[in-house]
Amino acid sequence: MMISVLIGRVLPRGVLGHGVMLVLSFLSLFPLYWMVVSSLRPANAMFETSLWPSAATWANYRYTLNAIPVAQMLVNTLVVATAVTLVQLCTAVLGAFAFTRWRFRGQGLAYALVALTWLVPLQVVMIPNFLLVADLGLLDSVTALILPHFASALAVLMTTQAMRSFPRELIDAALVDGAGNWRLLWQVIVPNLRGTLASLAILIFISTWNEYFWPLLLSRTPENTMIQIGIQMFMTQEGNQWGPLMAASTMASMPILALYVVLQRQVIQSFMKSGLR
Repeated sequence: MMISVLIGRVLPRGVLGHGVMLVLSFLSLFPLYWMVVSSLRPANAMFETSLWPSAATWANYRYTLNAIPVAQMLVNTLVVATAVTLVQLCTAVLGAFAFTRWRFRGQGLAYALVALTWLVPLQVVMIPNFLLVADLGLLDSVTALILPHFASALAVLMTTQAMRSFPRELIDAALVDGAGNWRLLWQVIVPNLRGTLASLAILIFISTWNEYFWPLLLSRTPENTMIQIGIQMFMTQEGNQWGPLMAASTMASMPILALYVVLQRQVIQSFMKSGLR
């Protein structure tokens, strides 16, 4: 207690908080820096502890591009993440509109069941989904990577809460003007929820981009899988190829880092609105 009081008297207000933030920022960013630096090290200098390689080389990147179809994997990952994001946003908007616009018997039970599905881990339903995809003849396809993710309980819950806080006066005014349910949803409610939907879209996109277990279970060929599986290909029983592994990880991280730089404010708001830390 005495130490905290003394620190508060000696340091200007806010300096301690900013110092802690700087330390935490360094701890978060240094692994990314080390990943990039390690990807530039030659194989015989991989375990050097210098902050910059003594002889930087692009050999790991050339080897990675020749060993696995990185470009195709990145395209697959982008297609899957974009498709899942758009589909889940659509189903979330429609589901939330149904929960907030109408009152029907069993509404509370239906909402509770949707909330309960959020608590079920993906690994629990992974095998049933795999059997369903196999029966449909969609194994080892990009379509199968998208199909089980058409709806998200988290997306429905977040969108429902946002619609419940939507001003009732605007809805009544639109109804007086003769707007139907479809027009009310897409021309009045959705345009005014762009912040919430943008935050939700970022969460879904990043989560899908980082997906690993479902593509691992489903994919059979490198051309039809996602970049996370490509990274895993450099980890074998004989040993890890650290240089190519770091190069592949860097290439997989760049699109997400670019997305964060462009949409930094929306990314932060998405975690705040979802209650995640």
